[in-house]
Amino acid sequence: MIRSLALRRPGSAVLDLCYVAAGRFDGFWEFKLQPWDVASASLIVMEAGGMMTDFQGFPYSIYAKETLASNGRIHEQMLEVIKNVTAEVRNEK
Repeated sequence: MIRSLALRRPGSAVLDLCYVAAGRFDGFWEFKLQPWDVASASLIVMEAGGMMTDFQGFPYSIYAKETLASNGRIHEQMLEVIKNVTAEVRNEK
């Protein structure tokens, strides 16, 4: 959150992902979502030309415990930030 320009959360993963697909949000990330939270919206994101992976950049699965979605243009930058923050957290422990 510190490295983002702005952060908005309506509170619904489906709505957040649909906003990515519609271009209202540039990206979205979340932990521990359930398949019913993301199944339909993940398809909408990908059909709209967006990208979805886990936090390591592996292909997305509705069963994954990490969800990273973007408009496709900033996906690599989002992955880099998430990987750096994850490494920092691991080093602090």
